[in-house]
Amino acid sequence: MIKHWIGGKNWEAAPERSGDVYDPTTGKVANQVAFASVSEVDAAVSAAAEAFASWRNASLAHRSTVMFKFRELLNARKGDLARIVSAEHGKVVSDAGGEIQRALESVEYACGIPQLLKGGFSENASTRVDVYSIQQPVGVVGVISPFNFPAMVPLWFVPTAIACGNTVVLKPSEKDPSASNFIAELFAEAGLPDGVLNVVHGDKVAVDRLLEHPTVKAISFVGSTPIARYVYETGTSHGKRVQALGGAKNHMVVLPDADLDLAADAAVSAGFGSAGERCMAISVVVAVGPVATRSWRRSSRGSPM
Repeated sequence: MIKHWIGGKNWEAAPERSGDVYDPTTGKVANQVAFASVSEVDAAVSAAAEAFASWRNASLAHRSTVMFKFRELLNARKGDLARIVSAEHGKVVSDAGGEIQRALESVEYACGIPQLLKGGFSENASTRVDVYSIQQPVGVVGVISPFNFPAMVPLWFVPTAIACGNTVVLKPSEKDPSASNFIAELFAEAGLPDGVLNVVHGDKVAVDRLLEHPTVKAISFVGSTPIARYVYETGTSHGKRVQALGGAKNHMVVLPDADLDLAADAAVSAGFGSAGERCMAISVVVAVGPVATRSWRRSSRGSPM
């Protein structure tokens, strides 16, 4: 059973509900994942709120030290994480490794937080009026991440949120949940205090509670457009800051001077790589002017385009 990670350890209480986690190579059930109830989400938020009191006052040097240590641990264990992603998501290990390499770039950005959090000061912005700005954490934040990048997308948000002094409740996709637990364990090994990062698994029950909980101050989401709209509308109606990223499919434009063999290879790779589950997957190809006729003639002779 894949469990929640709350307050720096696995949540041992028996879940009221659970879901199947499949082996994508066989289509058979490989594991079970606990689905969080409202009370379990509340426990994770409480742990995060308790940790926030001290974590927000931790020095930037200390937060940066934890982040550097996490970066080294993640880099050393990226092969293990790639295999976890591959086993539950289904992308090949090399593709999962590329995902984690991109995630490392986000972690490295968070390592520079002492420089990034500098404020500003303007003397005499108006007559005898000085203006200054400071940047402070907002509190407990929620992250709702999708199934297609179970390591990279959580690590877009979590390192920066933590480095800025916030505490996090992460709700990953229930289809490939183990990567988030692995990340949480690495953070704990890096010295992150208990409760700063919590992971709850589940479905709409967990999502809705995060969107409605009065202690959660902000939400970050990546997923489909309809759910992004729902997350934005629900979260903002409860007074939260929300960033909701949805529907990131791309169009490919093939111009008349294009190398058709190269364009065809790019279209196939972009459309079907990682089973078409990349956010930048090509779903529409637009052939401009005479290239459309050239493409049709080549395809009628058996060319891929």
